[in-house]
Amino acid sequence: MAFSFYHLLAFVISAIVVLILTPIVKKAGLASGRVDLPGDRKVHSQPMVRLGGVSIFFGVLIALLIIWASGGFIGTDGLPLKPEAEYAVWGVTVGGLAFFLIGLIDDLFGLSAISRLIVQAMVAAVAWKVGVAINFLTLPMIGITVLPDWLSLLVTIVWLVGMANAINWIDGLDGLAAGVSGIAAVLMLVVSLYMGQPAAALIAAALAGGAIAFLKYNFNPAQIFMGDGGAYFIGFTLAGVGVIGLVKSVTTVAVLLPSLILAVPILDMSTVILLRLRRGLSPFVADKRHLHHRLLNAGFSHRFTVLFIYALALWVGSLAVAFSGLRAGVPFVFASTALLSYTGWRALHHAR
Repeated sequence: MAFSFYHLLAFVISAIVVLILTPIVKKAGLASGRVDLPGDRKVHSQPMVRLGGVSIFFGVLIALLIIWASGGFIGTDGLPLKPEAEYAVWGVTVGGLAFFLIGLIDDLFGLSAISRLIVQAMVAAVAWKVGVAINFLTLPMIGITVLPDWLSLLVTIVWLVGMANAINWIDGLDGLAAGVSGIAAVLMLVVSLYMGQPAAALIAAALAGGAIAFLKYNFNPAQIFMGDGGAYFIGFTLAGVGVIGLVKSVTTVAVLLPSLILAVPILDMSTVILLRLRRGLSPFVADKRHLHHRLLNAGFSHRFTVLFIYALALWVGSLAVAFSGLRAGVPFVFASTALLSYTGWRALHHAR
């Protein structure tokens, strides 16, 4: 199914809502004193409102509700979604709401890492129950393996909860999480359409519109942060779309696509956890071992660091487009490789 009017509408509505609502959220945050203060690990030098996720959430939600009311959630055959597909869409949507609320409560009142993980795992388990489930994996030397229910549940929880936290962990520089997420959402939109999952593509389109529009206020120098609420919502929604939009065809490629599209936050989080464990530290103790911290410490500017990671995310995501079999995938890989090579050359030139 090709890109439709409904996908464009979802993108535009979400973007418009975010553009209108973000200044209102910022004003309310300043008035209530809900701000993120500067600190040792922070790159900002003045108090910043960290409730921007509210506008992203409502942008996506309003867009999807309008599309739903307009009859836009249909299958490739042009007919209404089958019950199991409809449950999965609602699983991603309502699960995103729950993850947003978990993050919002953490932004407003503070929650311990363990309590957040427990509640997130419970929400992810409910999402698995309604169809947001990883039912098979590709194993080396074995191929595709169908998972028993207990293992499917465990893998799904790790994926959904892990991605929500991975996006939250890369939200360390102005515009970084929003930009990487926007790139991932656009790629998931394209690949979901190609894989014949137009409903999942609608969620990706709305998320892409909201994340990209938020950059108007969040790119360096940022006027507002998305906070945990926005990061958890975006991370869970991306992970959920990856499951219902990409990991539906029982092929090796389909299983790998979401991991490729989201490779940058996945590898960043995995590396940081391993480094912390090697030093005998808790994986939940914040530090400056993330990729963006290392690039800043190497002497690169804030903006260049963010743009370099954008290029890296786009390059890895282009591999997913190519592996999906989309005809434009190979030229896209060459273009993204050229962009990444240029930013790398700029980095080496700067280093000299």
